[in-house]
Amino acid sequence: MKEKFRKSIHTPENMLEFIQKADTLVEALPFIQQFNDKAVVIKYGGSFMYDEDIKQSIMDDIALMKIVGLRPIIVHGGGKDISKMLNDLDIRTEFIDGHRVTNDETVDVAEMVLAGKINKEIVQLLEDRGIEAVGISGKDGRTLKVNKKLINNLDIGFVGDVKEVNTDLIKILEQNDFIPVIAPIGFDEDGQTYNINADHAAYAIAKALKAEKLIYLTDTDGVYYDPNDPDTVIRRLNSQSVPDLIEKGVISGGMIPKVQNSVDAINNGVNSVHILDGKILHSLLLELFTTAGCGTLIYSAEPVKKRNRYVQDHYKY
Repeated sequence: MKEKFRKSIHTPENMLEFIQKADTLVEALPFIQQFNDKAVVIKYGGSFMYDEDIKQSIMDDIALMKIVGLRPIIVHGGGKDISKMLNDLDIRTEFIDGHRVTNDETVDVAEMVLAGKINKEIVQLLEDRGIEAVGISGKDGRTLKVNKKLINNLDIGFVGDVKEVNTDLIKILEQNDFIPVIAPIGFDEDGQTYNINADHAAYAIAKALKAEKLIYLTDTDGVYYDPNDPDTVIRRLNSQSVPDLIEKGVISGGMIPKVQNSVDAINNGVNSVHILDGKILHSLLLELFTTAGCGTLIYSAEPVKKRNRYVQDHYKY
């Protein structure tokens, strides 16, 4: 119908491409209105961090989110950079069940790399786009207090589970129009420094803020019914079905804690959680501002009164 209308008003062929772009902006309008002034916690980490084009694309997306009225909060990882620095310093690295054993030397390197190199690089990328950002770690403002994390009752050193989130500094930065960029470094009751899994730090911060959305940028398209079949991505996942999918083995391995944390976040006030492939150009904009989306959205099937009407009106759960 639109094409007939356009031709009837003699739209020049060379304008159709630009009209399609305008249509895309119009499609995004209700989403922009709905998410205005809403907190969105973004976990930024994965192999795509080391692809220059993807990295620039993600920072463009975050800058646009900020400009149109959302409140992005970035929590980043950087395990590959930590490993490289440990190797450069000839510090031996040991892993237990996929978790890095973190001694005094290792935690110092983790803090230097995460709160220094990577954190400030992200801040600079946003500043280059005219977006004010401030990089902090979980030690700043006593933001992330932790307990020691044990793996199968084994002590793996200075690796922490978030016990408490103090959102004061995050809110101060937001009130002054800065994007908080948070390195997952925390402290315990004795002031000892701990490295924190970035997924867990992002989930804890989203839950404490009761964020509108928690977004995991990952190296996978989302949750699959069959991990060997890329066409079986679960686009909409009811949080109440998660235990059954874990029991059946549909959700397995490293995806289990990510999805379990997602459900806990939803049960504690986060409106929805998204698991996206960060390697897809503009995956954030596709997921947030189009009806198609591009990853797995985890939602609550509870009766929605206080929850975002976007969930009801656009996805008809």
